[in-house]
Amino acid sequence: MAPKVLVSDKLSPTAVQIFRDRGIDVDFQPDLGKNKEQLLAVIDQYDGLAIRSATKVTEKILNAASNLKVVGRAGIGVDNVDRNAASKNGVIVMNTPFGNMITTAEHAIAMMFAVSRQIPEASASTHAGKWEKSRFMGVELTGKTIGVIGAGNIGGIVCDRARALKMKVLAYDPYLSAEKAERMGVEKVELESLIERTDFITLHVPLTDQTRNILSRDTLAKTKKGVRIINCARGGLVDEEALAELLKSGHVAGAGFDVFAEEPATENPLFNLPNVVCTPHLGAATTEAQENVALQIAEQMSDYLLTGAVSNALNMPSVTAEEAKVMGPWLKLAGHLGSFIGQMTDEPVKAINILYDGSVSSMNLEALNCSVIAGIMKKANPDVNLVSAPFIAKERGIQISTTNQDKSGAFDGYIKVTVVTAERERSIAGTVFSDGKPRFIQIKGINIDAEIGEHMLYTTNKDVPGVIGTLGHIMGSNGVNIANFTLGRAAEGGEAIALLYVDHTLPKDVLAELSATGVFDQIKPLAFEVG
Repeated sequence: MAPKVLVSDKLSPTAVQIFRDRGIDVDFQPDLGKNKEQLLAVIDQYDGLAIRSATKVTEKILNAASNLKVVGRAGIGVDNVDRNAASKNGVIVMNTPFGNMITTAEHAIAMMFAVSRQIPEASASTHAGKWEKSRFMGVELTGKTIGVIGAGNIGGIVCDRARALKMKVLAYDPYLSAEKAERMGVEKVELESLIERTDFITLHVPLTDQTRNILSRDTLAKTKKGVRIINCARGGLVDEEALAELLKSGHVAGAGFDVFAEEPATENPLFNLPNVVCTPHLGAATTEAQENVALQIAEQMSDYLLTGAVSNALNMPSVTAEEAKVMGPWLKLAGHLGSFIGQMTDEPVKAINILYDGSVSSMNLEALNCSVIAGIMKKANPDVNLVSAPFIAKERGIQISTTNQDKSGAFDGYIKVTVVTAERERSIAGTVFSDGKPRFIQIKGINIDAEIGEHMLYTTNKDVPGVIGTLGHIMGSNGVNIANFTLGRAAEGGEAIALLYVDHTLPKDVLAELSATGVFDQIKPLAFEVG
C-alpha cells in the first residue's frame, strides 16, 4: 500500500503533485492545521505530515500519530514542532534549510540599506506631502565594517554580498575555520572584538541556549556608538528592552528587525521608535523561496517514505539514497549485532562501545550507531526505531562511544559492539560478505561464521565430546529443522559456543529438554528481523 501524506498547511500545487507523481497518496487540506482537534482526530491515518508554520505539531498530536514516520517543515524554523516528543515517538523531523537562504540573506541586506538611509520614514514623510530632505541624513555602506554573527549558509551569503558592497567583514562563528574564513575573504574574530569594532551587526544563528540573548544588555553596552543592528534570524537573540533604551539614548543609531521574541508581534519595545525598521517575519517571503522550500520538502519526504533516504533531518543523521543502497546490509548488520546483545542482556546498560574497522569505518557512522542502539533497545521497547533509540539512550544516561580504524584483520570491514553493565561486558562482531548477507564472526572473543536467521538458538558449554550429538538428537527428535549450525571455542577444553539457525520458533519443551541434559551452561533462543 502506498504511503499516505497529509498536507495541513498551504503548499504549492506543484509540491502536492510531486507527492502524487512519486506514487504517494497525498491528502491536501491546507486549513486543517488551524484546527487542532480535527488534526488530532485524523493524524493516525498518515505516514507523513507536511507543514509550514500554521500547524502546531504538539506532543499530544505526536502521541496520537501511531503511524506517523516523518514531519516535513517547508522552511527552516521548526519552533512549531515538539522535536523531543517526535524523537521519543520515532518520528523524523525534516526542514529545508537551503531553500530560502538567498531570500533571507537578501532581506538582511535590504534591511541594512533601509536603516542606513532611513527609507521607510522618508517614504512615509513624502507620502504625507512633506518634503523633509534635510531631515533624513543617511550613511554609506561602502567602507563600513560589518560584523556577521554566524557565518553558516545564510551568514556566508551575507558576507559575500557585504564584500561586494566594499564593506570590511568581520565574522564570529565558533565553527568557522581560519582556512574557510580566508577563502570567504572575511576576518574571523571573537564576539567581543566584533562587538567593539563594527558599524553594522547582523545575526544569522539559530536560537539555542548558547545563543539566546547573544546581544545582551551588557554586550550591547560595549558596542560602538552609532552602530546599526539587523536581526533577520530568530527572535530572542537580542535583548529588545535594552536595545530600545540604547536607541532612545542615541548610542545605537538604528535597527532592522524581521523577527521578535514574541510572535506574532503586536506589541514590542522596538515599535514606533525613530529609525527602527520592522517587518513581520518576511525573511523567506518571496515567491521563489516559498516555491523552492515546498518542492524540496515534497522530494525529501517522498525519498524517505519510498527509499529510506534521509535529508535535512533534525533528529536523525542524514542518509542519501546512494548511501542507503551501499549501507543497507551494514545497517541490517548493525541492528542484528545490537539485537543479539539486547536479547542477551537482562541488567541495565551503562555504556555502548562500537568499533568500526576497515571499509565500514568510512561510512555514515552516526546512522550505523542509531541502528546498533535501536537493536539493543528493542527487547525493552519493541516500537523503538533509529530515531527514538538515541533519544531513549540519552534519557537513560547510557554512554555511547565510537571508534573507527583502518583494516586490521582478515575481513575487509567489520563492526564490533560491546555493552557494559554493572555486572559484565558482552561483545559481538559481524561483517557483510560479498553476497550482501550479514554474518556474526565473533562472540565473547570466540571466532565463528554464523549466518543470521529469524529464529536462532545460542548455547554455551565446556568443550567436551558429545555436545553436537546432544543438540542434533534433541532437535531431530522434536522435529526441529536446523538450517545452519555454527560452533566455536576459546581453546581446547575451554568455553565453547554454538549458534543454530532453525526454521521456526523453538518450543518451550525443547528448551526444557536441552536444559535437563546438564550439558549446557546457557541456553538462549533469539529472534531477528531479517526481512
